[in-house]
Amino acid sequence: MTEAPPGRDLRLVVPAAAAWAVAAIAIGIDALPAMAAWATTGVSLALVAVALVDSRRRSVWAAASLALLAIGAVLLSASGAAEVRKPAEFRDAAAQSRQVTVVATVTQTVHRPLGSETASADQNGGIANEITPTAENWRGAAPEPFRATVSRLAVGHNASDSALDERTFSVPVMIFGSVHGGNAAVGDTVRVSGSLIAGEPGDGAAYRIFSADDAEVVERGEGIVSAAAGMRARFLDLVGSLPGDGGSLLPGLAIGDTTLVSDDLDEAMKLSALSHLTAVSGANCAIIVALVMALGARLRWPRGLRIVTAVAVLCGFVVLVTPEPSVLRAAVMALAVLSGRFVGRGAGGLPALALAVFVLLLIDPWLARNLGFTLSVLATAGLLVLAAPLTGVLGRFLPRPIAAVIALPLAAQLACQPVIILLSPSIPVWGVVANILAAPAAPVATVVGLAACIVAGLSPPLAQLIAVLAWVPAAWIAAVATWFAGLPNSQIPWWEGVPGLAACAAVSTCALMAVLVRRRAVRSSAAMALACIAIVTAGSTAGSALRSAATTPQDWQFAACDVGQGDAMVIRSAGEVALIDTGQEPELISACLNRLGVDRIDLLVLTHFDADHVGGAETVLGRVKIVLAGPPDGQRDEALLKRFEQSGSEVLMATRGLAGNLGEHRWTVLWPPRSASPGPGNDASVVTAFTGGPACETCLTSVLLGDLGREAQLRLGALNRAELASLAPVDVVKVAHHGSRDQAATLYEQLDARVGVIGVGAGNDYGHPTADILATLRTLGTASARTDRDGLVLIAFRDGEMVLWRERGG
Repeated sequence: MTEAPPGRDLRLVVPAAAAWAVAAIAIGIDALPAMAAWATTGVSLALVAVALVDSRRRSVWAAASLALLAIGAVLLSASGAAEVRKPAEFRDAAAQSRQVTVVATVTQTVHRPLGSETASADQNGGIANEITPTAENWRGAAPEPFRATVSRLAVGHNASDSALDERTFSVPVMIFGSVHGGNAAVGDTVRVSGSLIAGEPGDGAAYRIFSADDAEVVERGEGIVSAAAGMRARFLDLVGSLPGDGGSLLPGLAIGDTTLVSDDLDEAMKLSALSHLTAVSGANCAIIVALVMALGARLRWPRGLRIVTAVAVLCGFVVLVTPEPSVLRAAVMALAVLSGRFVGRGAGGLPALALAVFVLLLIDPWLARNLGFTLSVLATAGLLVLAAPLTGVLGRFLPRPIAAVIALPLAAQLACQPVIILLSPSIPVWGVVANILAAPAAPVATVVGLAACIVAGLSPPLAQLIAVLAWVPAAWIAAVATWFAGLPNSQIPWWEGVPGLAACAAVSTCALMAVLVRRRAVRSSAAMALACIAIVTAGSTAGSALRSAATTPQDWQFAACDVGQGDAMVIRSAGEVALIDTGQEPELISACLNRLGVDRIDLLVLTHFDADHVGGAETVLGRVKIVLAGPPDGQRDEALLKRFEQSGSEVLMATRGLAGNLGEHRWTVLWPPRSASPGPGNDASVVTAFTGGPACETCLTSVLLGDLGREAQLRLGALNRAELASLAPVDVVKVAHHGSRDQAATLYEQLDARVGVIGVGAGNDYGHPTADILATLRTLGTASARTDRDGLVLIAFRDGEMVLWRERGG
């Protein structure tokens, strides 16, 4: 039998792909039976026996056996990890929504949110940041969640060390909250208290911890981990003085730290299809290994020494940039290739990629649903399979070097775009061109920036000079991204979700068949199919826009703006407007208000001062008549209210019983109470009820619950029992806390709403909205509308009935 050429050997690809597909399904099963894994392994061994007997079809039986063996191994790994990930102590605490205290090891670098910030290395090699709160930087204070592995657990808030369970755990969690001092490095040990919530079965994090207080770093990492943290800190301090977007982007290119990347630059990188350059990716590992091997060859090192040195440098690089999924994929793939060379055998790209996928899934089956891992594998596969054929086709019309430069980003985009559609339902028009211009600068910025990082601890002046050299290609990449993102019509709208993925995959397949397949009949059929898909897509996009414009109710009374992971609700009555919260991003709330035709706001309700509720407040400064605010939490919140007063607004502190008029509506504050009020935060959220006046029979009634948790909801229901009884059934309820798990079903029963509106961001890390609250709404007969899927939501009252309009779905 003729052996497949190197790089096209599919013997490992099929088992790895099968194991990946099964793992993606299996991790979504909450209680995966180990028997399924053992049964799969048993069938695999049986097929081996069949292959020994049936020599004619031995290769077929062997391939099937290998695939089943790979599936069985991954299933065994998943079933064995299930109990480790979700031990009984954690399950019991989460089922009872208990407060817990945990000790955990940080597995993701944590930085203070970007604002008025400076970073410097402390004496212990960690990171010491200082930030001066100002009225201008307050909206950047929302901390990013970070990953950690819990080793100790105690039930109770701020439990003592003696209360910690003697058993040692290894439970992956996502912690939502800040770290005291603002920063923690990979390998640091933190202690934190908060609510323990079970994650979805397929999540990489088995549990989510919503911290009540700042996490405290109780022990810094040691050894190489601590040294790497110190190097990252010194490098951040070094590039902090570099100007513009180049200085912001350089740490990401060199060491994978995106702390300095602004939201605008991040968005520009995404719109121009350059987001893979924002941080260290798998390609950087290949660059580092290639440089070490080339240097060793130049110095005439023996092959074994070159390989051992390359492995050592690669491991150090992974520790420095932190082991993200794409980096791990590239590192394991590189190790496979180097191991083959060490024993004197070549290793094709596809077998090495397949082996890397299988090994990583065997270690952590939950990578099967990790988007970064998926895109890294697809991009690499696209380069290995498509780059050479596309270069050959383009080489008929262009010089071969230019053809290769175009083929590389085109191959990666064709492979990855169907999955990217799930994140952003659009196709970048200039993505390939932007990559052609920017991608060659990335290796230069990476290598030179990494050199600056290494030298920073030895000679800061020399490191500064090297960093300036690295800044040049980084600034070029940022300039390319910003320029292409600013071009008109830079994105082609596309279908969302799985239909969009399938359509995009069909387009990619047809396009490749049309240019790569030699048979004329196949090429013609593929071209015809491609044209049909393009026509249908264009018609569907145009039709959606026309349908949206034609069906949008102009007589809306209630609007839920799509502002990402945050709240921004608008109520309109007889020409007057109330805005309840502003979301986090000024650009998003501004766009929504412009679309709704809202210029002047008669009543602004700031339910509480979390960034996802007041971050966009600066947009409406000078346009608000009355501000109704919850209790401020510190000088930053008080400064915001002072700015509204200075811009001409009347600021009122909301307490139960406060009321007023909005056009034909009457608004009333139901929460917080005048006495025994909870402190600032979610449970002090201002809850308002809007009802129609005596002469308004068409006015919709609504209750907006802010971010109240379960206990506060129960108190609200008890304190306002008579008021809620007179309101029920309510037309609209704004579901509390973006549909989190911390809900009181009895309050929703009291309200008996016809529509439940949820302000929530697509793909958020919080698991919002949860299946529990959606089930509660369904049980009560309450229709749910959610901004992550529906976009802008409008509700009107027409011809004696409510009209619920969704931007995505009508």
